[in-house]
Amino acid sequence: MIQPITKITLTGDLGSGKSTVSSILCELTGFEYISTGKVQRQLAQELGLDTLEMNRRADTDPSIDERIDGIFVSLGKDPKGYVVDSRMAWFFLPGSFKVFLKTDVEVAVQRILNDPERNSEQYFSPEEAAQKILARKNSENARFLLKYGADSSNLDNFDLVIDTAQHTQAVVAHLIFEAWKAKNKGESFARFG
Repeated sequence: MIQPITKITLTGDLGSGKSTVSSILCELTGFEYISTGKVQRQLAQELGLDTLEMNRRADTDPSIDERIDGIFVSLGKDPKGYVVDSRMAWFFLPGSFKVFLKTDVEVAVQRILNDPERNSEQYFSPEEAAQKILARKNSENARFLLKYGADSSNLDNFDLVIDTAQHTQAVVAHLIFEAWKAKNKGESFARFG
């Protein structure tokens, strides 16, 4: 008998829709939602930094990652179901259903600029937003590779990869939900969507 997977981890490009998709997935599964992005933005505000500056500081201050990463270490032992929106949850929760959401930087910029929840991510122009988004992605990927040997850019690390620029967030959530159900039943599913 297959042990059911009670954790769905979403990682991916900045602005790929992880938060919205996670919320929809919680409705579909009844799982609780945990967002590292929100934790990270709150921490950045506490420190009086924007998220890019905080990521740069994390390169030399390990307490930042330790604070954020500690959440996931404890989740692995929790029997409850969770949808986890985090760039590193796939690594800390290896038994989870691991999903990577990708999108074009132009789509990401528009989503981020139009998101009123992102108070710590204020940009003067779409060009500046694109530059900072790419810099933040590169900073995080390099830090995670160096610190943990975890390569988020290697799509082989994920059970499912979806281009969110090609689908609505509701469709993305349903694709994940159906693939997760298939995995729990031991059935095959399309790995790229």
